[in-house]
Amino acid sequence: MKLDILAFGAHPDDVELGCGATIAKEISLGKKVGIVDLTRGELGTRGSADLRDKEAANAAKILGISVRENVCFADGFFLNDKEHQLEVIKMIRKYKPDVVLCNAIDDRHIDHPKGSNLVSDACFLSGLLKIETEVEGMQQEKWRPKQVYHYIQWKNIEPDFVVDVTGFIDIKTKAVLAYSSQFYNPNSNEAETPITSRNFTDSINYRAKDLGRLIGVDYAEGFNTERYVAVENLSKLI
Repeated sequence: MKLDILAFGAHPDDVELGCGATIAKEISLGKKVGIVDLTRGELGTRGSADLRDKEAANAAKILGISVRENVCFADGFFLNDKEHQLEVIKMIRKYKPDVVLCNAIDDRHIDHPKGSNLVSDACFLSGLLKIETEVEGMQQEKWRPKQVYHYIQWKNIEPDFVVDVTGFIDIKTKAVLAYSSQFYNPNSNEAETPITSRNFTDSINYRAKDLGRLIGVDYAEGFNTERYVAVENLSKLI
């Protein structure tokens, strides 16, 4: 399956939180989008890996993505090394995305910048002819995405560009809250974490609203890029 966009997340729910509204908007425009989770989030304080598998499947249905896979790296302990790069390369070559979205370049959780660097490096290596990979006994062709963009997570990183996601924040919120084990629940007896507060849940809306304010729209999501963002002409800018 050829995808237009492939989004990677170190943990199930990273993609939804970082760029769920952008993905929903792109799908509404006819784009084929997939998600690859690097781990099952098994070290998460609340819930379990099995439960998060089910939550991820529900979130995928809400977003309307074409495919979701999990490469089952070790939560907290995966590395940006040859072994892990090759597994990510297989996903890139399998789905041949034009655009890859990945974790924040810097963040509170160590897996986020680690995953960001891993996926970015794999995107480059995936375009090298002499790196050979195969999936289900079939030799894969080299493939390098045209663009690699990093969504923003816990930290308020200054974006290189922002996407108007007005009209899609509700879909994002529903997809995020599909992970009911992870976020605010006044009836839960499990330990509290930085993402289980009501303030964090509210931040899904108010952070997008603030970015929207800065560009004159209702809601927006921000991204960082390793390359210049090019526009066809000045009229293409909002």
